Amino acid sequence: MTVLYQLATLPPQIPRAEAIAQEITALQTHLGGETIYINPNDRSPLYIPRLLFGFQRLGELRRREEQFRLHHFYNPDPYPFPYLRYLRRPVIYSITCGVGERRPVLPFFAALAAVAVTDERSLKQLQTWGLRNVALVRPGIETQRFSCSPIPLHSEIKLLVASAPWTKSQFKTKGIDALLAAAQQMPTLHLIFLWRGVLAEEITRRIRQLGIERQVTLINDLVDVNQILAGVHASITLAATPGIVKAYPHSLLDSLAAGKPVLVSRAIPMADYVASHSCGRVVENVSAAGILDAIKGLIAEYESLQAAAQEVGQRDFTLSGMIQSYQQLYQAVLQKGS
Repeated sequence: MTVLYQLATLPPQIPRAEAIAQEITALQTHLGGETIYINPNDRSPLYIPRLLFGFQRLGELRRREEQFRLHHFYNPDPYPFPYLRYLRRPVIYSITCGVGERRPVLPFFAALAAVAVTDERSLKQLQTWGLRNVALVRPGIETQRFSCSPIPLHSEIKLLVASAPWTKSQFKTKGIDALLAAAQQMPTLHLIFLWRGVLAEEITRRIRQLGIERQVTLINDLVDVNQILAGVHASITLAATPGIVKAYPHSLLDSLAAGKPVLVSRAIPMADYVASHSCGRVVENVSAAGILDAIKGLIAEYESLQAAAQEVGQRDFTLSGMIQSYQQLYQAVLQKGS
């Protein structure tokens, strides 16, 4: 089975630290294939709108269709990239960050071979709008890389923050500013940021401006995440709206695999799973007050939340399960087209 993977995002500076790059690498390792980034803005002197993404490589893509049986396209939100209509092999479109309340261009997505989502919230929404070619593929990670190392919760609480912003505007929409404000209001809160080589100077400036250097650790390098998780009580990922982070952020899956509960904002679809499995707390508002409320709830129930995280973390999000789901979807698409 040969698959041409395509992404509309810019190539990550640290691929091994980026969730989608990790997922595609795992699929390629087991199923074969190659990867192409169709966003031209890393090389273009002028900004190219995403309406035109892919057209600069359309000739190459069509020539290479002789080598591949299908296309697997990844994008955070359900945007109808026009160039996909000109590909001759079947196209599977993975929406990685969930579906919001805004209705996408349904005829475009209905014409694709399949639309893959990772969460039940997005699945139900797309089906309610009438799409019948939607498939649920739960995300997966290498759970065996993580070990459970509980630490007691005493006077200080340590949270891992691993969803770094790509732009300055995301300091607000990803809750980074709210987290820093929460730390300023709660002296016993310590934040450990895993950064990705982008805007490191900006986060450093904001930390200094608030005078919370002693409460924040900034790690701007590739590290052993299991080792970092061993030294924290929980992980947190925030988003003001869907489409900003993955529906199931890998950093939170890593945390559960290490037996550490998670804090997640309501806008992120994983919040539904966290609430139903009691393996963390949901942040209702991406604000300092909303974060502090969730932290207080985490502290009050920490032992039970930690036990639940340890129970589900190694069970529900395995890499083999994700690969098997995609392999079944690939086979179904190819059988339908034959």
